[in-house]
Amino acid sequence: MTNEEKPYPSRLKKKKEKNRSNSILNIMIGLVFALILIIGVSMLFSGGDDQANESEEVAISTGTEEQTSGSDDGESASAGDEDEDAEAKAEEEAAKKAEEAKAKEEAAKKAKEEKEKEEEGSVTKGGTITREDSSDPIVDETVINTSWEPVGTKQKGDHVSVYQKDSVDWNEKVKAVSYATGLDSNNMYVMMIKNGGGPQKSIATVQSKDESEKYRVHLEWVDGEGWKPVKMDVLKTLQGAY
Repeated sequence: MTNEEKPYPSRLKKKKEKNRSNSILNIMIGLVFALILIIGVSMLFSGGDDQANESEEVAISTGTEEQTSGSDDGESASAGDEDEDAEAKAEEEAAKKAEEAKAKEEAAKKAKEEKEKEEEGSVTKGGTITREDSSDPIVDETVINTSWEPVGTKQKGDHVSVYQKDSVDWNEKVKAVSYATGLDSNNMYVMMIKNGGGPQKSIATVQSKDESEKYRVHLEWVDGEGWKPVKMDVLKTLQGAY
C-alpha cells in the first residue's frame, strides 16, 4: 500500500487566504482607477462649461459696451446738430441786422442826395451852392447858397432883435432856419438862438426830431424884408455847437 502525502490543512488555508487577498487588492485597484477616471472626465466637462460661460459673458459685455458707445455717439451727434442749428441761427440774425443797417444807410444816403438835388435846383433861380469842408471838428461841412432870400416880416419900423421864445421876431427866425435846412418847423427842435456878433445877426442851432439831422444857421436881418440865411453848418454833433 502506497502512502500519499496529503497537504496539511494549515497550508491549504494559507493558500486560500492569499488568493482572496490578491482578489480584494485587484478590486480595490480597479475601483481606484475607475474613481480617477470618473473624476478626470467630470473635471474635463466642467472646465468646458466654465469656458463656455466665460465666452458668453465676454460676448454679452462686448455687446453692452457697443450699445453704450452707440448711445454716446448718438448723443454726441445730437449735441453737434444743436450747435450747428444755433450757429446757423446766429449767422442768419447777424446777416439780417447787416441788411437792415445797409438799408438804413442807403435810405439816408438817398435822402441826402435828393435834398442836394433840390438845393442844386435852386441854382436856376440865379444862385449857386457852395459846400466847404470845415476845420471845426464838430462840423461836417459848411453850405452857402446865394439863392437864399429874406423870408419876409410883419414887423414895422426900426428892427430890434428879440430872443424871447414865441415872440414875432423869434418865430420869423425859426421860419428862416426852416427855409435854409428844409426841416419843417413841426419836425424841428430849436436848441438855441443867440446873437451872431451884431445887433442884426443871429445864430440858430437846431436838429430834426429823430436826431438824424443837426444844423447851425447864421442869419442876417434885411430891413423891411426879414431874416435871411447866409451860411449853414451841417453838424456832426450838438456837443459844443452852442
